[in-house]
Amino acid sequence: MNMTTKTTRRKFIASASLLTLAPALNAAAMDQDKNVLVHHVFFWLKNPNSKEDLAKLIAGVKSLSKIETIQYIHVGVPASTEKRDVVDNSFAVSELMFFKDLAGQKTYQDHPLHQKFIAECSHLWERVVVYDTING
Repeated sequence: MNMTTKTTRRKFIASASLLTLAPALNAAAMDQDKNVLVHHVFFWLKNPNSKEDLAKLIAGVKSLSKIETIQYIHVGVPASTEKRDVVDNSFAVSELMFFKDLAGQKTYQDHPLHQKFIAECSHLWERVVVYDTING
């Protein structure tokens, strides 16, 4: 391996590392804004053992990322963390979204992509819980 290859590889690794941090840094910067609205939704599947339903729901939630007022989105499934009384990992999928303000979240709620998601995926879930918070 020559010096140019080592330098290029190092630059690539450094750039890739920064790119993975960008969403978290953006979310942290948004946290300083008093108007930031955090929208956290938990979904429980009607058929919790169906990998197909899980995949459809995850794909549906990820499709929401195209809505312009979403500043950051994280789509997740329960982590295999230690079992404690305060940990609820009974849900199938969660979405965590950041909006600049209440107006951005309202635009999201009314957006045709959000309405399409509900129409196409609501048959998959039996329960949904939403937590909306704003900086205190």
